[in-house]
Amino acid sequence: MQFLIDFFPVILFFIAYKLAGIYVATGIAIAAAAIQVGWSWWRHHHVQTMQWVTLALLVIFGGLTIALHDPIFIMWKPTLINWLFALAFLITQFIGERPLTQRLMGQAIILPIHIWRRLNLAWVGFFIVSGLVNLYVVYYGSGFFTARQALVNATGQTTFDLANCSTAFTGALLELCQTAQHSEAIWVNFKLFGLLGMTIAFVVAQSLYLARYVQDDNNEPAAPSSR
Repeated sequence: MQFLIDFFPVILFFIAYKLAGIYVATGIAIAAAAIQVGWSWWRHHHVQTMQWVTLALLVIFGGLTIALHDPIFIMWKPTLINWLFALAFLITQFIGERPLTQRLMGQAIILPIHIWRRLNLAWVGFFIVSGLVNLYVVYYGSGFFTARQALVNATGQTTFDLANCSTAFTGALLELCQTAQHSEAIWVNFKLFGLLGMTIAFVVAQSLYLARYVQDDNNEPAAPSSR
């Protein structure tokens, strides 16, 4: 249930993009994130810090995308979120008695402290890599940046709604717009399926890595919590 709630804005963004383009999708994602924060407060009387940070970044970068009609701002948001997560995990590696992984999962499983710290660093690496992969898809993998720049150079315009290519352009300009639209769609698909797939794969790998330690603990008397 919590998993679906966490991905609520991303899923709505994807659906709205397919129906109405990136600007409408961005507005809906902002509204969905605000609803998500409101639901957490109503349900638990508490909102996690990273939920506030995520909402703030979405409002800022999503707002810039809508106001300036430039998708590049919302495309940077996943990278910044991942890097902020990496920073948060990294700080707890050196400050405080327990790394963030132990604080989040310590009630469910008992592990040696060096394993928690190793796992914590693994998450730091994962978030950094996820942010870098997102930028690669934006600027190189999808071809969006190059395609959009070609359209800017050809038209002299700097703002477009790629969802309306067929009504805004004809001929060669229409082809350039459709190429940019296709590249934009590649990033949107990556935002949902690519980042989600990377996360699931990492969690599975983490589970396989931790399995031997959990099994070892099950064969021995339960150790007292280090908290």
